[in-house]
Amino acid sequence: MKDKLIKSTLILLVGGFITKILGMVIKMVMGRMVGSEVLGLYMMILPTFSLFIGLGQFGMPVALSKMVAEDKNNNKNLFFSIIFLLLVINTLLVIVIILIAPLLTKYLLKNNYLYYGILAIAIVIPFISLSSICRSYFFGKEKMIPHIVSNIIEDLVRLIVMILFIPFFIKKCLSYLLCFLILINVISEATSILVLFLFLPKKINFKRSDFIPNKSYIKDSLSIGIPNTTGRLIGSIGYFLEPILLTNTLNYVGYTSSFITREYGVLSGYVMPILLLPSFFTMAISQALLPTISREYSNGRKLNAKKSLRLGIFFSLIIGFIFTCFFVLFPDIFLKIIYHTSEGINYMKFLAPICLFQYFQAPLNSCLDATGRSKDIMIGNLLGMIVRSIFIVIFSLFRIGLWGLILAISLNVIIITIYDFIKVRSVFSK
Repeated sequence: MKDKLIKSTLILLVGGFITKILGMVIKMVMGRMVGSEVLGLYMMILPTFSLFIGLGQFGMPVALSKMVAEDKNNNKNLFFSIIFLLLVINTLLVIVIILIAPLLTKYLLKNNYLYYGILAIAIVIPFISLSSICRSYFFGKEKMIPHIVSNIIEDLVRLIVMILFIPFFIKKCLSYLLCFLILINVISEATSILVLFLFLPKKINFKRSDFIPNKSYIKDSLSIGIPNTTGRLIGSIGYFLEPILLTNTLNYVGYTSSFITREYGVLSGYVMPILLLPSFFTMAISQALLPTISREYSNGRKLNAKKSLRLGIFFSLIIGFIFTCFFVLFPDIFLKIIYHTSEGINYMKFLAPICLFQYFQAPLNSCLDATGRSKDIMIGNLLGMIVRSIFIVIFSLFRIGLWGLILAISLNVIIITIYDFIKVRSVFSK
């Protein structure tokens, strides 16, 4: 069990590192080929895209991984039951996107160039949902190589398609180019799905009953998916409110908009991306933990599940501690190498130790998902969002600049981690 967890984690770390590099190359190529104006439009549409991706998946990848890992169901019927559920959800989302596209374009985003890009999201979402479900099936089986190979090929296809076709679309209007940048995902995700199917066993016997949606499976998957999706939405709402509350409160106590914009840019654009770099490693560990804990816990082997969790936490904290030491001792090196700036050093030194809680939090969340406590994650996120929003206002009233936000973020991370730890402890104390 221990060796399998370590092996899965190492595969995810190596594969994840490769896809991370490819992702950076894709961003660089796209930025250089399309120019700042189109890139700005793409970034404007990205939050909407991300929101609908989350809604389209509806927490089903986590649900399928957990239920497959438990190995107590007809996995073929489970897979097609969840596919049916996602088909219904995605059909509704496509209709919603088509209906609200004019309103989003005209009244909220206030840019007519975004219209076709938003419509393109409706085409892409079903492909992303199907791809994520196929991956999660292999996760549940603790087969990490199909996931890694499909991710790498998907990114390579996206990169090649961009290089080949952006020169053609860049001659057209901005709307068509933006639409193309969204629709690339159809080709890349379809390729990923085909690659995943190649890893399926050669001989699979399907019965007619396998394709008929099972109400029990759908109900069980929704009990995991709904809290999971709600938790993400709560987080999105919190981040949406953050700059609004910060700006209005600091303006009220006398800070200028230019000061707020500059300092908030330093914190969110320079400091936080660097501090969250280790989360790439902790997420890989957490992904490997989910099927392992699900299988052991569902079969009554709580001690084995607990040992796996301790191992995951140990790896997360070791990696996090090493990075924290570097961030505290040499913050200027990272800022200068990556962003060619020295702004945000004090913010980085203060927040680096706090982020240890964040690294600790990821395995705890995986454990709660694996043991059917996704609702606790949702409640923790809600509690953290409320605390952060309230204390952004309270701390900012003390006229301490962006430190009000930094203290509120710190409080949020600590409270959520402690809450998750208490809930995980209660799981294994019963």
